[in-house]
Amino acid sequence: MKFEIVGPIANVEVIAVGPGIRVRLYLRKAYGQGRWRKMKGTATVRLANGALRVVELHWYEAHGIGQRDMKIKRYLDES
Repeated sequence: MKFEIVGPIANVEVIAVGPGIRVRLYLRKAYGQGRWRKMKGTATVRLANGALRVVELHWYEAHGIGQRDMKIKRYLDES
């Protein structure tokens, strides 16, 4: 699903680090060596149809590499 983040990501927290990340080998092959963390947070996004929704996002990030593989896990608003 294509979406654009509108504004900052709030309530950011770490879900998993190191061996707790199941796709660690994929991340290293695709983006490089790093201390990978699985993160989650909430943000307002603009969907492909133009609708603005508040969602929970999950993504992976490592220092020097940045945020990768961001996806919407659930919608938090009532629309």
